Amino acid sequence: MSLRIALFGQAPFGRDTLVRLLEAGHQIVGVYAPPEGRRPDPLASEAAERGLPLIRHKGFRRKGAAIPERVAEHAALGADLNVLSFVTVILPAEIVDAPPQGSLCFHPSLLPEYRGGNALAWQILLGASESGVTVFRPDAGVDTGPIVVQKGGVAIADTDTQASLYFEKLYGLGLEAIDEAVAAIDAGRARFRAQDETRASHQGLVDDSVARLDWARDVAELDRWIRGCDPSPGAWSLRGTDTVRCFDGRRVAGDPGSAVAGEVLGFEEGAALVAAKGGMLRVGRVRLGYGVKQAAAEGLRRGDLLT
Repeated sequence: MSLRIALFGQAPFGRDTLVRLLEAGHQIVGVYAPPEGRRPDPLASEAAERGLPLIRHKGFRRKGAAIPERVAEHAALGADLNVLSFVTVILPAEIVDAPPQGSLCFHPSLLPEYRGGNALAWQILLGASESGVTVFRPDAGVDTGPIVVQKGGVAIADTDTQASLYFEKLYGLGLEAIDEAVAAIDAGRARFRAQDETRASHQGLVDDSVARLDWARDVAELDRWIRGCDPSPGAWSLRGTDTVRCFDGRRVAGDPGSAVAGEVLGFEEGAALVAAKGGMLRVGRVRLGYGVKQAAAEGLRRGDLLT
């Protein structure tokens, strides 16, 4: 058997979801990708190369209500199932619930923990020791719908960044989970279970108001903040009036002595050694203002104070 699927997604994960669904024998009746930007979107490029119907909208709602033309456009595809593969746009219920099999949505955490749009970052910021992926049926809440497939047991190392957690540990697992969920729907053996609300947590977006480094915090928390905001938006401090974003950071052994937290003590293989409360941090790269990332030794000087 096979399903008629409308795929909503973006980036390499969306592209690889598309390829795997096609390899499994499903018919992709429509591919929804973000509008054209400065860089080609991998999902949109793959769909175009394969001659699949490609639909690119900025949004699906207007003044809180579904845009009728968008709903009609989706209905005309005749999809059996929607697959939401790392979707950031909010879809109205008129689209989410329209197919006979409804929708499946991927989320990079062990729901109901770490609901929200920046689950990867928050797992590191808040010191989670284990991660995983979830495929669930979306409802009116934010990541609150019943779960069909969940895969855990992924250790979060004390060196993981947002990027390494995703690309090196959760990416392939997420594709497998989507495969399993769609296969279960196709075979009529999908079993959904409600999320345990007693374990639920929701975090907001990690923007610059969250990403600022507070040097009154201890070294362990600052370490997590740099890694959790890497690569985006970049944990940041001020050097005078200049914004300094820190990347490739980790906690290192060493005693800062009487140095002030945030003081650049020296350099090691191009990385800056920075004093912190209770220890030291190694910052590999920095971005000053709106510039490009560079080795910390090129952008900072010994004795600089980050505040």
